[in-house]
Amino acid sequence: MILYPKFLILIIVSSLSTCKKDKCLEGGSHKNQPDPEPDFKECTLYTKSSCCSPDFTEELAHSPIIKVNTTYWDRCGTLSESCENYMKKIECFYQCSPHAARWSNPNYTAAIEFVPLCQNFCDDWYEACKDDSTCIHNWLIDWEYDEYGENHCKNRCFPYSQMYANGTDMCQNMWGNSFTVSDSSCRCLQMNEKDAVAVKYLQLDSSEESSSSSSSSSSEEQACQRKLRKMARRKEQEGVEIVE
Repeated sequence: MILYPKFLILIIVSSLSTCKKDKCLEGGSHKNQPDPEPDFKECTLYTKSSCCSPDFTEELAHSPIIKVNTTYWDRCGTLSESCENYMKKIECFYQCSPHAARWSNPNYTAAIEFVPLCQNFCDDWYEACKDDSTCIHNWLIDWEYDEYGENHCKNRCFPYSQMYANGTDMCQNMWGNSFTVSDSSCRCLQMNEKDAVAVKYLQLDSSEESSSSSSSSSSEEQACQRKLRKMARRKEQEGVEIVE
C-alpha cells in the first residue's frame, strides 16, 4: 500500500472540487439544469443527462429536416442524409449537451465559443456536406430575417466545397467562433461516446491551465489516448460499435 502525504490528498481533492460540473447554457430553450431524458427520438448521446426536452428532439426525428425552431435548413435545397446527420450532431450538442456550458460565451451566455472539435470530425463533416449547397458563410449572422424571424438567403447558393476551403475552414467559420479545431487528436469533441473521455481531460486542462507545461500536456494527451483505446477494446468485447 502506498501512503500519500495529507497535503497531496488535499490538493487532489481541491482540484477535483473546482472542476466545472455539468450544467446547461442559460437562456433559449435550455433547461435550468440537466437531467435524464430516456425517451429521446434523436440526440440519444445525451439521454443520461440532457439540457433539452423530448419535444426538441422530435424536430430532428424526421428526415429530411426542413426547419429547426424558426431556422430553415433547406434554403438551398434539401440536405443530403450524410450532411443532415452532421448538422444534427451540432444541433444536439448545442441544445442538449450538459458539457456545452463549459464553453459559454461570456458576452452572451446562451451561446458557445471555441468548443474544441477534433480534426477528423471536421474533415468528415466537410466530406459529408461538400456536395450540398448553402448561400451563407456564417450561419449565425449572414441570414436575412423577415418579420416572423425566419431566415432567407441574401445571395445565391454555392456548394459547400466552394463556400469553405476544407474541414478546418468550415468548422471555424460556419458557426462564427462557436468552434475551433483542436491540435489534439484526443482532447477534442467528436459528438460521439468518445466525448466522455475527452471532456474529462479537457476539464483537467482547464483546472491546470495556469501551471501547465508542454511535458504535462504531452502526458495528458498520452493518458487520454490510452483511455480511448481502453474504451474501444471494451466496446469491441461487448460487441458494440462506437458510432462516428
